[in-house]
Amino acid sequence: MSVEPETTTGPRPPSPRLGLLPMIIFGSRWLQLPLYLGLIVAQCVYIVLFLKELWHLASHALDLTEQEIMMSVLALIDVVMISNLLVMVIVGGYETFVSRLRLEGHPDQPEWLSHVNSGLLKVKLAMAIIGISSIHLLRTFIGLGSQAGAQAASMPVDAVMWQSIIHGLFILSAIGIAYVDRMGDDRH
Repeated sequence: MSVEPETTTGPRPPSPRLGLLPMIIFGSRWLQLPLYLGLIVAQCVYIVLFLKELWHLASHALDLTEQEIMMSVLALIDVVMISNLLVMVIVGGYETFVSRLRLEGHPDQPEWLSHVNSGLLKVKLAMAIIGISSIHLLRTFIGLGSQAGAQAASMPVDAVMWQSIIHGLFILSAIGIAYVDRMGDDRH
């Protein structure tokens, strides 16, 4: 006689009965649903922006300089990274704060989703913000060295310095968040 292992996809045990106040408080997490749906709409806006930038690049590829092409590609990467950030917030936030998505065993389940918690989500978001900031900083530096970056070339040195300082602060913040999250994991 073989004993089948217990799975998480089987029938769930009945939920405990909650009193009225705990039920209202616990149920209030669903108020975040419109926020996540709004972020999905923002994701659609980024798709339009990506396609617009891609069309501009493809339709003017023969007329653009190498620096202009590089700036357009960096703009595309920037849109993709912001879109990835949106996916992390939408999927990870919903899974962490609203309700389980029950994707166990689904072939497209993101690897990181199986062990997501608010601490890990903060670290991933901080890393995504650093990546986005890096792209912006790189675009500024490339723009400073090219004729194509007339807007960046006219950027005051103070603005470039502050952009670099803010980027450094993002990095320090991410290190701090990761350190605090790791301290919390070590205690458990």
